[in-house]
This record gives sequence, C-alpha cells and structure tokens, in this order.
Amino acid sequence: MLIAPDKFKGSLTAVEVARYLAEGIRRAAPGTRIEALPVADGGDGTVAAALAAGFERRETTVIGPLGTPHTAVYAVQGTTAVVEMAEASGLRHLPAGHFAPRTATSYGTGELLRAALDAGAREIVLGIGGSATTDGGAGMLTALGVHLLTPDGGPVPPGGGGLRELASADLSGLDPRLAATELVLACDVDNPLTGPHGAAAVYGPQKGADEECVRLLDHALVHYATVLHRVLGTPAAELAAAPGAGAAGGVGYAALAVLGARFRPGIEVLMEVLGFAGALERADLVVTGEGSLDEQTLRGKAPAGVARAARAAGKPVVAVCGRLALSPEQLAAAGIEHAYALTALEPDPAVCVDRAGPLLVRVGERLAADRLPSG
Repeated sequence: MLIAPDKFKGSLTAVEVARYLAEGIRRAAPGTRIEALPVADGGDGTVAAALAAGFERRETTVIGPLGTPHTAVYAVQGTTAVVEMAEASGLRHLPAGHFAPRTATSYGTGELLRAALDAGAREIVLGIGGSATTDGGAGMLTALGVHLLTPDGGPVPPGGGGLRELASADLSGLDPRLAATELVLACDVDNPLTGPHGAAAVYGPQKGADEECVRLLDHALVHYATVLHRVLGTPAAELAAAPGAGAAGGVGYAALAVLGARFRPGIEVLMEVLGFAGALERADLVVTGEGSLDEQTLRGKAPAGVARAARAAGKPVVAVCGRLALSPEQLAAAGIEHAYALTALEPDPAVCVDRAGPLLVRVGERLAADRLPSG
C-alpha cells in the first residue's frame, strides 16, 4: 500500500496521518508492505512533506507577518529547495484571535527565498497557502531588493494598506540570482489579483478584513498593479488577471510579474518533487485523504491530484478523512473507490479532531480487513 495523505487540518500533520494509518494496517495485516509518502498542495505542510521524502531540513530567522522575528524551516535536496510561505508569513504566526489585514507583511517569505538562494538552490518550489497577508507580495519583493517608494522617496509602509502610498518601484536591486533560478509557484487556487474574485474579496475576510477593509485593500492592489505596469510594461497588467495572481494575498502576482515564476497546481508540483511516480509504480493500492473530503477537494486539492495520477496508472485508490461530504458518485468521478470517515466511527466532530490518531488506527484496521480479508 502507498499511503499518500494530506494533513487533517487543525488535528494531524500528513506525516502523522500516514503513521497512524500504517499502524492500523499492520495490526490487521502484519505482512503488508507499506510505503508512506505524505503529500501537500502548497499550503501548510509542504515543507514537512519534503522532509518526510528525504529533503534536508534548514532553518533561518525571518520577519513574521507582524514584524517580529521567528525561526522558519525550509527543505533542500541538491539544488532544489522547497519553501513554504506559511512558515514565514502564515496565519499561524499571529496571536490567537489577532489579525492585521492592512499591515501584515510578506517580508519573511522573501527572506526565506533569499536563504534558499544562499543554500545554492537553482530550482525553488514556493508553496503559498496559509498566508496572513494581503500585501501583493510587496514585502517579499522588498526583502529581495526591490525598492517600493512613496512620493517623497521613502519606503511604503508594510502591508496592503501601505500600497495606497506607492508612487514608484525601483527593481535595480532585485537579487540577480533569481534570473538564473527556476521559481515554481505551487498553489491550489486560481484567483486573479483584484476584483470580486480577487485576493482581498475572497481571502481578506479569512484574514480579518471587514467589508470596508476589503474595499481598501482591493483598491490598494489595483494601484499597486498600475504602478508595476508603469515600470514593467504590458505583461504586468496582464498577469494581474492571470490564474494564481491573487493567491496568498497577491504574493502570486509579485512572483509572476516580478520574479518570473511559473504557476502550477501545488499537488502536481509536490508529487514530482517528492518522487511520487516511482512510489506509485510500486504500489498495488493507494490510500490518500485529508481532513474534509468535500467540494473543495475536487478543485485541485491533494487527494484529487493523487487519485488522478493513480487512476492514470491503473491503480485503485481509497481515501480517509475526518468528514465526508461527497457522494459515492462524486468519489467515483474523482477516481476514489471508497472513503473511510472518522465520523463513521465517532459522530462527534470535536472528538474526531481530538482523537484523530487513535481513530485513524481503527480506520487502518478496517481498511486492511476490507482490502486484505485474509490478513
């Protein structure tokens, strides 16, 4: 069995999900050969998945979304690095119940990229889920040497709100190593930078923005794109409407327009980096999953990507989850034969979150009994 789950958000990491499932499978069928390859789609857990696949752990100190320093982890293997925005500029680095939609900065993400370059990376996978920011990637660009200036020549204030004061952008100091580096933007959303489906409108409320703040941030991002268009020319204007430009509060736009990044679905990128194809070839059965299997899963989340690749290889797929909100027909259309939900064992969702590990062990036992009835 190839166990390739994503995290159970708010409960277990993907590595933990795989470990508990493997424990249950081995209890019911001790002779089963199991290969664990936790996956991610560019959000929280992307670096952890790379580390579990054998990448080397590196640490560096970065500026968090509120301007305070903390330690962030990234992963390196040869000249390839995996960098996770959530490690530097994620919501998890905000105090509980505290948001800063106007001032949160992506500066630390730029510092992480710079650290990867210092480590010799010439291919960088940038996972951009779980961000706390809506600054259009302005902080990230500043950390990489771009000067974003107000009318009097001073630096713009941090955060999306500060972009209203942007008058000019000087790109002459941009780290020259980026020109020789392949930067891949790995994420699972395709929103444009601005408008009703843009970074502020869709994701701003999750980061503490009320209606007035959403309007302010959207106008600031429009202005930001206008200034960059003036500096960079037509491609900057076109890229503001490109899929993924609105990801992570507009970090996607900065990466595409200024850093020359390529946008790709996160799960596809991670499967390539983690060596999924080889593991899939060895597998007789693939087990994937995430905390909630629902409509969002079908829109590019990790389990859908795993199932799609397995189906193309002719390998059967089952899934595990905390909560199942897809019909058997939807599962089948996604290439998943059956889904095992924790709520089928324990109807109280709070208990499922608190005791996800032991419940997954039981799911592993049931899965092995179903798929390997002879033990």
